[in-house]
Amino acid sequence: MLPGHAATQPEYGRAAPKQWARCTFLRPRDPAPRRAIKGRKRGTFGRRNVRVSRPRFPAERCAVAVAMAAGPWGWGLAVLPLLLLAVLRCAARRLRSRSAAESAAVLRDDDVSALLVTAHPDDEVMFFAPTLLCLGRAGARLAVLCCSAGNYYNQGEIRKKELEQSCCLLGIPASSVTVIDHRDLPDNPSVEWDTQLLASFVLKHIEANNINLVVTFDAGGVSGHANHISLYAALRYLHSERKLPEGCRVLVLESVNLLRKYISILDVPLSCLLPRDALFILTEEETQQARRAMQCHHSQLLWFRRIYMLFSRYVVINSLRLLEKTTLTTQGVKN
Repeated sequence: MLPGHAATQPEYGRAAPKQWARCTFLRPRDPAPRRAIKGRKRGTFGRRNVRVSRPRFPAERCAVAVAMAAGPWGWGLAVLPLLLLAVLRCAARRLRSRSAAESAAVLRDDDVSALLVTAHPDDEVMFFAPTLLCLGRAGARLAVLCCSAGNYYNQGEIRKKELEQSCCLLGIPASSVTVIDHRDLPDNPSVEWDTQLLASFVLKHIEANNINLVVTFDAGGVSGHANHISLYAALRYLHSERKLPEGCRVLVLESVNLLRKYISILDVPLSCLLPRDALFILTEEETQQARRAMQCHHSQLLWFRRIYMLFSRYVVINSLRLLEKTTLTTQGVKN
């Protein structure tokens, strides 16, 4: 030790400074606590050995998060939505079996060839995904006739390719997808298509492919789009004038009010109580399949369509009715 300098270490027998005591605490001489610390790292005891199952669905995760944030009262509030979700899932499973029976009644023939008539690319997944997936599950041959290329924003060629990719994910080969690109059938929400011209295109496709089941929009067009309503007028004209082949039936998609349209699976009980001729309900896996098909329409994935795919009932449920056998003139259909 040099003279004039303080000792850098404590002498033997004197009390150690605080920092040395702290070091002694962090590095205990007794080997038992060290084994305990190592055991805790390995997960042999303590909370690390407890497996906590994470909620599977987003609604359950939100309910658990609210409950943890709100404390004891939050858990009481979280029980109600979780119970409601459980009841809805059980009801949906039972109703899917009923919808399968209804689809079997609609497909009373063993050899069913179904044609979906839409107005624009992306209609097949935004409105008719439950119908296509359930009919495909039942063994029907599926085809899509799109009556415009969706060229409202000069994206016609892009949207044709997106339509083929989407139909492929829905189980429809590209060879069964047809797009009509006619100058008198423009993609325009304010233009009503000529009923007889459109009916001639649809009838030619039905006869060429031996179609015995046609699916399209009803008089409301789901969203009120003029092109959607024109499809209904054309099929109504063919049906009322007895121009469809014998045995060919027409199913129209039911339009609902705004509240029912955006409550997703919560509309299942009401859809089962109301009259209809066919009801198609998707499973959770099929719902995800439909949303993946919508991802193929990159040019249309705007923010409001993303919200639509999350909350719309038409992504999960389709309730359809057979076209009535009434005789109407073309002018009567337009009126």
